Amino acid sequence: MAFTLYSLLQAALLVINAIAVLHEERFLRHVGWGSDQGIGGFGEEPGIKAQLTNLIRSIRTVMRVPLIAVNSVTIVLLLLFG
Repeated sequence: MAFTLYSLLQAALLVINAIAVLHEERFLRHVGWGSDQGIGGFGEEPGIKAQLTNLIRSIRTVMRVPLIAVNSVTIVLLLLFG
C-alpha cells in the first residue's frame, strides 16, 4: 500500500471517528479524564489533561454532523474506486 494523501486523510478520519465515539461515563471517567476532573482556579492556565478533555468534548460536539457526511463520502469513494 502506497503512502498517499488519500491514505493520510483516511487515517485522520479514523482518528477523529475514534475520538468522536469516546463516551465520557463509560471510558473517560474510568481513566480519570471525566468532566469533573481538572477544574482549576480563576486565572490559572489549564493543564494538558484539561485541554485534551476540552478537545475531546468539542470534537464530539462540533464534528458530529460533518463526520456523517465525510464518512458517507469516504464509503462511496471506497465502493467506486476500491
